Amino acid sequence: MKLAAIDIGSNAVRCQISAVLEYEGAYRLKRVEYVRYPLRLGEDVFATGHISPEKEEKFVKFMHALKLLMEVHDVAHYLICSTSAMRSADNGQAIADRMQRELGIKVQIIDGEAEAAYVNRVIMQLLEDKRHYLHIDVGGGSTEFNLYSDRKKIASQSFEVGSIRRLQQNGQPGEALQDTWQRMEQWVKDNSRRFHVTRAIGTGGNINKIYSLAQLPADQPLPRKRISDILSRLRGLSMDERVNLLMLNPDRADVIVPAGQIYLSAMEWSGAKDMLVPDIGLKDGMLQALFEDHFEEIRPVTDHTLRVPYLTIQNDSES
Repeated sequence: MKLAAIDIGSNAVRCQISAVLEYEGAYRLKRVEYVRYPLRLGEDVFATGHISPEKEEKFVKFMHALKLLMEVHDVAHYLICSTSAMRSADNGQAIADRMQRELGIKVQIIDGEAEAAYVNRVIMQLLEDKRHYLHIDVGGGSTEFNLYSDRKKIASQSFEVGSIRRLQQNGQPGEALQDTWQRMEQWVKDNSRRFHVTRAIGTGGNINKIYSLAQLPADQPLPRKRISDILSRLRGLSMDERVNLLMLNPDRADVIVPAGQIYLSAMEWSGAKDMLVPDIGLKDGMLQALFEDHFEEIRPVTDHTLRVPYLTIQNDSES
């Protein structure tokens, strides 16, 4: 069976189609298709409050293409979630309704709490007993924080601060954004002291790219100082140099520093010296949710398991 998750973010739209594989009672997801398109809904929304007609038309065309892609792959079940940009846009719900009407696909506009809950489904697999973690997920329009203690989520909060919002301020945040930044700092400091945070977990495209630039051995935590060094190097490069020397996509090259500064600041506020950077995110949590919801269809008749297991996430695809 194939499942599909489409994450409509402020910077990009991501679609992952995965096959559910079962062997000797263990289940895993094998990625068979992954498409990312930098639609950048946040550019419109965070500047004007709505999605422009031009971007709306491109959005509908791209979603139509993804619908056809799911049909070609014989996807059995899908989940489409939109986050900060669409929930902030005054015409976000109208566009979601149009998708339902014209394409026959359901787009759910979710809040920060629901977004964090999806990611929580897969983050839980990475945690160790008796340790305290601060999970930081930076998007284009918002940043989600979760605190875990002894493999249990004990606190969470979403803040409307993200890479595109910071980029649009050109390094001079307005009063509203500055106020949100201060509240975010206080929340992280208070909760990190209260729950004795010792390590950070970072998810999102920008921290994945920073991890790649760090060139560390596989699965090694990313030191806070290494993040600081990479951001200093990136600040010293022009956009052309970031694209042509470091081979960053243009839509990554301009937001990686504003996003990286959020991760770095949160680590400093919490006192975390290093960060785990697993290659997972919202789409993986959505796929886990689909797996749980349709487990009875998926499992073979010889499987008499009563409890729905967690999937092993395998995001590599055939070369």
